[in-house]
Amino acid sequence: MNTGEAAERGNFFRRINSVINGTRTDGRAADRKPIRRNSRRKGSCEASFWRGTSRRDVQKVLMAARQYDRAKKEPGKRNGPLGGIALEVLALFANLVNFKSGRLDPSLDYITDKLCRSRDAVVRALKALRDHGFLDWLRRFEPAPNEGRGPQVRQVSNAYRLSAPKRALALLGRWTGRPATPDDDQAARNDRAAMEVEHVETLDLAELATFKIEDSDLAMALALMGRAVDLRESAKRTESQSISFSYA
Repeated sequence: MNTGEAAERGNFFRRINSVINGTRTDGRAADRKPIRRNSRRKGSCEASFWRGTSRRDVQKVLMAARQYDRAKKEPGKRNGPLGGIALEVLALFANLVNFKSGRLDPSLDYITDKLCRSRDAVVRALKALRDHGFLDWLRRFEPAPNEGRGPQVRQVSNAYRLSAPKRALALLGRWTGRPATPDDDQAARNDRAAMEVEHVETLDLAELATFKIEDSDLAMALALMGRAVDLRESAKRTESQSISFSYA
């Protein structure tokens, strides 16, 4: 066997081994990263997962997350159950989400680059947000034809969805349309009382009776009495002024 035949045979066996091992015929290793469990095909799962939202609703999620992290922080601990990086991720997502469709699917590389955080830190932050109910996601894959016997699909970025648990929304009080806290409710009552006092001072006796008495018949009777008193007082003032003018 000459040198040329040996080289050709060697190339043949290398090509055979390439196919068996799932590598490309040009000698480069194929991407053999496994598809994550419970992954869904990109383009077939998002319609029922994403939902439209609004800027107010997104801001509500952010505020609820900050209040929740502050309220649930244990004494002596530096961070709350979410942590600062998780709040950064949530704020970034609030700027990326499409309000009309709800689309939100940044890659991990994009998140780490924007926040200047490590991949592990971002992954932990995402997990914390999901564990506490502020985030959910779907793993996705898409077709990726490869030569030879390599994998025919590849993992792509997750589809994310923002949310806020009821226990966190309750911390926002009346900002979410919920009943006000006792302190806020007392302040509102004080404001109304002050406005009522100012209004009452502008009323005459008849109007005051109508304002104070809920019984319409009684209020009308008192209003008539009030008008009579007002007329009498007005007549006295007019008579007093006339007498003063006469002496003058």
